[in-house]
Amino acid sequence: MAKMEVKTSLLDNMIGVGDMVLLEPLNEESFIDNLKKRFDHNEIYTYIGSVVISVNPYRSLPIYSPEKVEDYRNRNFYELSPHIFALSDEAYRSLRDQDKDQCILITGESGAGKTEASKLVMSYVAAVCGKGAEVNQVKEQLLQSNPVLEAFGNAKTVRNDNSSRFGKYMDIEFDFKGDPLGGVISNYLLEKSRVVKQPRGERNFHIFYQLLSGASEDLLYKLKLERDFSRYNYLSLDSAKVNGVDDAANFRTVRNAMQIVGFMDHEAQSVLEVIAAVLKLGNIEFKPESRVNGLDESKIKDKNELKEICELTGIDQSVLERAFSFRTVEAKQEKVSTTLNVAQAYYARDALAKNLYSRLFSWLVNRINESIKAQTKVRKKVMGVLDIYGFEIFEDNSFEQFIINYCNEKLQQIFIELTLKEEQEEYIREDIEWTHIDYFNNAVICDLIENNTNGILAMLDEECLRPGTVTDDTFLEKLNQVCATHQHFESRMSKCSRFLNDTSLPHSCFRIQHYAGKVMYQVEGFVDKNNDLLYRDLSQAMWKASHSLIKALFPEGNPAKINLKRPPTAGSQFKASVATLMKNLQTKNPNYIRCIKPNDKKAAHIFNDALVCHQIRYLGLLENVRVRRAGYAFRQAYEPCLERYKMLCKQTWPHWKGPARAGVEVLFNELEFPVEEYSFGRSKIFIRNPRTLFKLEDLRKRRLEDLATLIQKIFRGWKCRTHFLLMKKSQIVIAAWYRRYSQQKKYQQIKSSTIVIQSFIRGWKARKILRQLKHEKRCQEAVTTIAAFWHGTQVRREYRKFFRANAGKKIYEFTLQRIVQKYFLEMKNKMPSLSPIDKNWPARPYLFLDSTHKELKRIFHLWRCKKYRDQFTDQRKLIYEEKLEASELFKDKKALYPSSVGQPFQGAYLEINKDPKYKKLKDAIEEKIIIAEVVNKVNRANGKCASRIFLLTNNNLLLADQKSGHIKSEVPLGDVTKVSMSSQNDGFFAVHLKEGSGAAGKGDFLFSSDHLIEMATKLYRTTLSQTKQKLNIEISDEFLVQFRQDKVCVKFIQGNQKNGSIPTCKRKNNRLLEVAVP
Repeated sequence: MAKMEVKTSLLDNMIGVGDMVLLEPLNEESFIDNLKKRFDHNEIYTYIGSVVISVNPYRSLPIYSPEKVEDYRNRNFYELSPHIFALSDEAYRSLRDQDKDQCILITGESGAGKTEASKLVMSYVAAVCGKGAEVNQVKEQLLQSNPVLEAFGNAKTVRNDNSSRFGKYMDIEFDFKGDPLGGVISNYLLEKSRVVKQPRGERNFHIFYQLLSGASEDLLYKLKLERDFSRYNYLSLDSAKVNGVDDAANFRTVRNAMQIVGFMDHEAQSVLEVIAAVLKLGNIEFKPESRVNGLDESKIKDKNELKEICELTGIDQSVLERAFSFRTVEAKQEKVSTTLNVAQAYYARDALAKNLYSRLFSWLVNRINESIKAQTKVRKKVMGVLDIYGFEIFEDNSFEQFIINYCNEKLQQIFIELTLKEEQEEYIREDIEWTHIDYFNNAVICDLIENNTNGILAMLDEECLRPGTVTDDTFLEKLNQVCATHQHFESRMSKCSRFLNDTSLPHSCFRIQHYAGKVMYQVEGFVDKNNDLLYRDLSQAMWKASHSLIKALFPEGNPAKINLKRPPTAGSQFKASVATLMKNLQTKNPNYIRCIKPNDKKAAHIFNDALVCHQIRYLGLLENVRVRRAGYAFRQAYEPCLERYKMLCKQTWPHWKGPARAGVEVLFNELEFPVEEYSFGRSKIFIRNPRTLFKLEDLRKRRLEDLATLIQKIFRGWKCRTHFLLMKKSQIVIAAWYRRYSQQKKYQQIKSSTIVIQSFIRGWKARKILRQLKHEKRCQEAVTTIAAFWHGTQVRREYRKFFRANAGKKIYEFTLQRIVQKYFLEMKNKMPSLSPIDKNWPARPYLFLDSTHKELKRIFHLWRCKKYRDQFTDQRKLIYEEKLEASELFKDKKALYPSSVGQPFQGAYLEINKDPKYKKLKDAIEEKIIIAEVVNKVNRANGKCASRIFLLTNNNLLLADQKSGHIKSEVPLGDVTKVSMSSQNDGFFAVHLKEGSGAAGKGDFLFSSDHLIEMATKLYRTTLSQTKQKLNIEISDEFLVQFRQDKVCVKFIQGNQKNGSIPTCKRKNNRLLEVAVP
């Protein structure tokens, strides 16, 4: 029997209901109870069909590990318990496999976890897509853009310690394999009013606190800042420190992220200088001063802050001081200059600070886009991630909340439209009859706000552009006239009498009935915030700054490009941005994450039913469930449905051999469910009522219990039989082993007895033979001894007469032998050291040993040289080989050679692998670098010198710019024909190139280096190793070089050097170049 494949499912071990579509009964109370039950069991994710509801746990949960990523990778959406990784995987696989552009819309109110959700989506996609050096670099840049944008765009609010005060939409671009190529970030409506004023209990943007906490003392001194927060008026002190937040560590993280994204050091420094200037702007204070004409004029109290700002930004102090005191109005050919009173001066100061910061933020986004944009022009697949502010209802709601809520109205509108469209398309695709669904269409609210004729934004723009006195009250009066009869607009001052006595609605406010509920807006500040004016004098002052970044932020300050047209209002700009965003989202397949905040205390394990109920209402979650359940509450593909429920029918259990749809039809016919409770689509079965699904689950659960009992019975029988067979087999083995042991023991006894008898017999025979042999040996020795004595006697008698005649020769040989022996013993004790350079040697004791003494000295020297060489490492051998090569090439030929003998050849004089500014140069070179040195390249035209990085690899000679690291020239070693130099004590040399080669277009190279001997030696050895041909080294005080089509004579003369050790070159004419050397 084949092994049954076991799969997990959304319905297995379910806490509450994992998909709200299956909730029964469906009402607000049961919806909240289900969320709370899952929240209490750390199940923070719940589905509504393909929509993910995320409840912020306000603590870390172990559900985002690499193991979890692998669990959800390439799995069906409903195959595992609800998770944000399931939606991310579904979106990524649809993009990669089906070539469908995706967008992930993350919505919810501040503190609900939208930013963290977007990070989780990006980290999951980064984990599951391809690998490789370039791909990893792109992924790292995309991920590291988050800390930079959070530092400059996020702040602590009463609802969230890391609240995004801007909207962000990122398009991540992929190639056909699904590997990331780059990305594009769009930002919406930075809350720049926070720069100059923060509500009680909230902070300014993170970067201000991070800079003051994490910057070094040296950096703070350069930025003219102090670490004390209380020194700056723009920083609120009641919430300067946030529990659990290390601003100093975050500052280091931001600096590192900026470097990874691609910010140069001078760019990062310029950004911090702008931040410092914004901080110090808040410390400028004004005092009134009366003029002769009776008008009030503002003057700066303490000009020290102004002076430091001007030093940071490079602005003339008098120009900026005048811009704070006067305002110039231009109309056609006329210019009118008016003084600013104290209130107007403070307004101008704050407007400058807000514009400076908001433009810096836009510049940062554009700069990040330059770094992370796709480098190739091939067709790309796109996944968009939208992290935008949620619906906001505060005690005091102003212009910012109005346009934020307008954006959420548009998102709700596209959400309902795309959800219905997706549902209808699935019904049509599966050939299921479509049932019309009634739902609330909030287009009427969007029209109230954005209508070009009588919408609130149009009325606000019209009021801002109207001549005469324009105030917030006149704007409200106009709204009361135009929008009085609109069913979603309420005001005490409107013509509609039903709100005249509504004391909950102040006279200076209006109320809009949004899809999420009624919101009351205070009209104060609407006109000023929509105008968002910055006096032209301040723009022109900023443009005059010598600070390149600040000058780039204010292009309208250029007097040559003065535009008298009024800039577009903040409302109209945001409306256009939202329209572009909606158009972009409609071209992509949507995926939704609805974030919910469980409590206002930012605490774990607390679930506030009323707060969650409010968010459920304005997110329209119940309506979303009703849309999903209007036709069929549950749908599933035939294959997983048959696999899950096949045990409920005898015909489909354990294996169904036909099509999956036919198996499901047999299964449902067998179970006798009412026909109206389900329908068969092309690839899925649709179940109308959740009760039917739950009945299926109950039947499956009981059937699984029966199957478990059957499996237990079969297993126990198999286990007992296996045990019996094992016992029987063991008994047979034991009996066999015992019989074998008994026979072996009997055999060993017989064998040992036989061996004892044999040994006694052999011993007796051996002793008998030994006695016989001993007797024969004694006889033989006696005969030999007698014969030896007899022969000795005979020889002595014969040779006695010759002994005295040879005595002198014997004495001489003996004496000579003793002398030589004494000589060698003395030499043993007088041996010099083993150093090859030690020239000591013992004196010769006897004249006749002269040749022996010299030969022994030579042999000893050769032996100790060999011993010394055996101690060398391969690297040291290479160094001595290079030094020996240099000696053969330059000794007694080049005056510079003796000074190079004691200098070790290092090769790498530049740490290219460690210096970050040479990162591009390092990445461009894949070969081993033999020489990395800064040389002076002589200009062929005028003889002037320029610094270049000289790189020698195994196959090429490269020249790179010292500042940028950009490769200027690359010459294969095969194209180098000769190296020429003078015989003088200078570092000037010429590299001759093969005529007609690609690198010889401009002619031969002329260089000057402090390590000429080393560079020429290594170039010679490397060329010989690669081309098997010796490089010609020419040493002459005159030689010819090729400049383009001309041959020029290089002549060395004695003269004074202007640049220290660098030879002075002077081009005399087209045919002569003089080099002055000392």
